[in-house]
Formats: sequence, C-alpha cells, structure tokens
Amino acid sequence: MTSSVNGRAHGSSGVLPKRFHAKVDVRWSDMDVFQHVNHARMVTLLEEARIPWLFEDGRPTAPLREGCVLADLRVRYRGQLRHEDTPLDIAMWIEQLRAVDFTIGYEVRAAGAAPDSPPAVIASTQIAAFDIQTQRLRRLTEPERDYLAGWMSE
Repeated sequence: MTSSVNGRAHGSSGVLPKRFHAKVDVRWSDMDVFQHVNHARMVTLLEEARIPWLFEDGRPTAPLREGCVLADLRVRYRGQLRHEDTPLDIAMWIEQLRAVDFTIGYEVRAAGAAPDSPPAVIASTQIAAFDIQTQRLRRLTEPERDYLAGWMSE
C-alpha cells in the first residue's frame, strides 16, 4: 500500500481541501461470486486505507490505535470494483470533528481513474476516542484535534 496527500483543481477557487490518498491492493479473496469487491471486504479495505493516515508512528493521532471505537459506518455503492481495478485509490478527509469523535469521508476509485471522475464507492466512518482501561469515551487531545482539523472538508 502507498499513500500521498494532494488537493485537486475544482471550481472557481482552484483547489479542493487536502485529501489523504491510500493505494490499496484488491486481493483475489476480496471478490464475491458476482466478481466484484464484496461489501465486508470493502469495509476492510477502508480500514486498511485509514491505518497509515491515522495510526502510524509519528502521527499525532497514533495514540488512537490504543483505544478507539467505530461508532457508525455508511457505505454507498455507485459502481462496481473488481480485482483488475487494483490498486484502489481511497481518498480520505475529515467531515466532522467533535470533542470525542470524528467522521471520515471516503471516495474510492479504480486504479487509473481520473481524480475528478465519479467515485465507485462513497463512505463515512465515525470514530470515537476510547479509554480501554476505564471503558469510557475520552476527549480527543489537542494534538489529535489539530491534526484532524487540518484535514477538514470545506
């Protein structure tokens, strides 16, 4: 998997908000009997895409790997993705940021698809910071919030 950051030309302002892009390989086992990426596997691919963005060493949000919970997941399919579409380009940004949670927006495109082409999958996940020891939600730290705020959609 590879990752990158970019903005794209859009409208009169010229630039879209910053997006984190992860290239995620589709495995043969990710497809279902209909020859497209299975829903449960798509959810896993979204998870694999957000790991280098949020949980790698050196990221201000790396402490979240010690405790966070998925509070909501929405996946909308606009087109099929198949094994030959690998690696998928998964663009991510922050849609909403609150005291204890944040919502990630996703757009998934086939390899080689134009950045401004319609995505095959549009998704969102709401993730809440969680203290494993107390089994309670915790507030996001200032460094976590600042990092996430830098990825907010406009």
